[in-house]
Amino acid sequence: MYLISTTETLTLQAIASIIETNAKIGLTDNAKEKIIDGYTYLQQKIKKNNSPIYGINTGFGSLCNTVIPNNELIKLQENLVKSHACGTGDSVPLEIIKLMLLLKIQGLSYGNSGVQLVTVERLLYMYNNNILPVIYTQGSLGASGDLAPLAHMSLPLLGLGKVHYKGNIRTTKEVYDLLKLTPIQLGAKEGLALLNGTQFMSAYGVHCVLSALRLSEKIDSIACMSIDAFDARLEPYHLLLHTIRPHSGQINTSKAILKNLRGSQIAKQAKQQVQDPYSFRCIPQVHGATKDTINYVAQIITTEINSVTDNPTIFPDEDLILSGGNFHGQPLALALDFLAIAMAELGSISERRTYLLISGQRNLPPYLITKAGINSGFMIPQYTAASIVSQNKQYCTPASIDSIVSSNGQEDHVSMGANAATKCLKVIENIKTIAAIEYLTAAQGLEFRLPLKSSVHVQELHTQLRTKVAFITDDIIMHDAVEAARELM
Repeated sequence: MYLISTTETLTLQAIASIIETNAKIGLTDNAKEKIIDGYTYLQQKIKKNNSPIYGINTGFGSLCNTVIPNNELIKLQENLVKSHACGTGDSVPLEIIKLMLLLKIQGLSYGNSGVQLVTVERLLYMYNNNILPVIYTQGSLGASGDLAPLAHMSLPLLGLGKVHYKGNIRTTKEVYDLLKLTPIQLGAKEGLALLNGTQFMSAYGVHCVLSALRLSEKIDSIACMSIDAFDARLEPYHLLLHTIRPHSGQINTSKAILKNLRGSQIAKQAKQQVQDPYSFRCIPQVHGATKDTINYVAQIITTEINSVTDNPTIFPDEDLILSGGNFHGQPLALALDFLAIAMAELGSISERRTYLLISGQRNLPPYLITKAGINSGFMIPQYTAASIVSQNKQYCTPASIDSIVSSNGQEDHVSMGANAATKCLKVIENIKTIAAIEYLTAAQGLEFRLPLKSSVHVQELHTQLRTKVAFITDDIIMHDAVEAARELM
C-alpha cells in the first residue's frame, strides 16, 4: 500500500509504480490529523463568525455576495455538485479517472480544504475498489478549477451519477446497494473543495508525461532501426558534436543512438553519401529538445500535484481563511501546450524518415516491395502517417492563448488548460501510430541489407516485430500490420 503523506513529495515515479503494481493507497496518520484539524477549525469559525466567507456561506462565482443561512449550508454544497455536473463529450479514460481520484485525495490531505475525514476516506474506498465515476472530457475552462469534471467525480459521494464498476457502467445507487454503502452528507465548503482544483488537468498531465517518457525512449530505438535501414552515417551522433552544444536531451539522445547501434555491421560499412537528410542527421537535436521539454513539463506537473488548488483555503495555525486563485490552470495550460508541440515534432521527423525509406534511394526498392506496380507496398502507410502528422499540427494550436469571460464577468480570464490537456493526449496517441508505421517500414527496409546485420538491440526489435508481422512480399491489409506494431509499442 502507498500511504499519502503531507511531508513527502508525490513523485511521477511513485505514481508510475502505483499504477504498474495496482497498489492500494491510504493516508498517513499525519495526513489524517491535518484533515481533522482543518475541518474542526472551519466548523468553529463558522459558529463564531457571521460575516460572509466566500463559498462557505455565500453563493459561487458572480453570486459571491449572496449570503446563505447556516441552516442551508449543506444544501448549498449538494446543489453545487449537482448543478456543476454539466460535462459533455467523450468519457474520460479509466486510467485518468483513477489518477483524478488519487490527485484529489493528495490535494485534500494537506488540511487546507476544510473537508471531513469521512469524505476523503470514501474517495480512498472508491479508488481502492475501482468504483470509478463516469466523467466527461468537455466542460472545464481550467480556471475556477476543473468544475464540471470534478463535479462528475464527486457525484458518487452523494449517491448520485454513474460509475464504472467491474467492467460495467452502473448507477451509483445500484453499486451502493450492492456494497451496503450510504451517501456522504457534505458539510460547509466540502462541495467547493471537491470541485475547485486542477485534478482533471493534472491527471491528464501525469498520464501524458509518463506516456511521453516511454514513447521518447521507444522512438529513439525505432530511429536506430531506420538509420541502418537507410544506411545512414554515424558521424552526426559523435559525442564531440554534442558536448559543444550541451543540451542534456541532445547529449542523451546521441548516447542512446550510439549505444543502441553498437556492433552494427551495417553502420560499419563504407558509405556512398557524404551527408544524410536532416531527419537522420538531426535526430539528437530534435529528439533531444523533446526530451528536455518532457523533463520541464514533468517539473511543472510534480509541483502541481503536490499543491492545494481549491478556494478558499484555510490556515488553522495562522487563523486565516484566504480567497485566492490557486485553481487557475495557467501553469498547466502552458506546459501541456508545450508538451503537445514537442511530442508532435517526434511524429513529424518520424514520418520524414518513413518517407525516405520508401523513396527508392540507397539501394532500397521503391515502396520497399520487390514487385512494385502489382504491389503498392509501403506507399499508403506513409500517407497515413502524413495525415496524422497534419492532424497533430491542428491539435498543436495552443489552447492557452484563448480565454472566454464567464460567470457574469467575475471569471474574466480562464486558462483553457482542460482543452490543452485533452488534445495533448490525442497528440500522444497519434504519435504511437506514426512511430508504429516507422517501425514497420524500418523493419522491412532492414531486410534488404542482408546478409549484413544491425546491432543486437536493433535485431531484437526486428525479431520482436516479426513475431507479429512477417516480411511483406505481396500486399496485405496494412491496417492489421500497423495495429500489431502499435500494440508492440
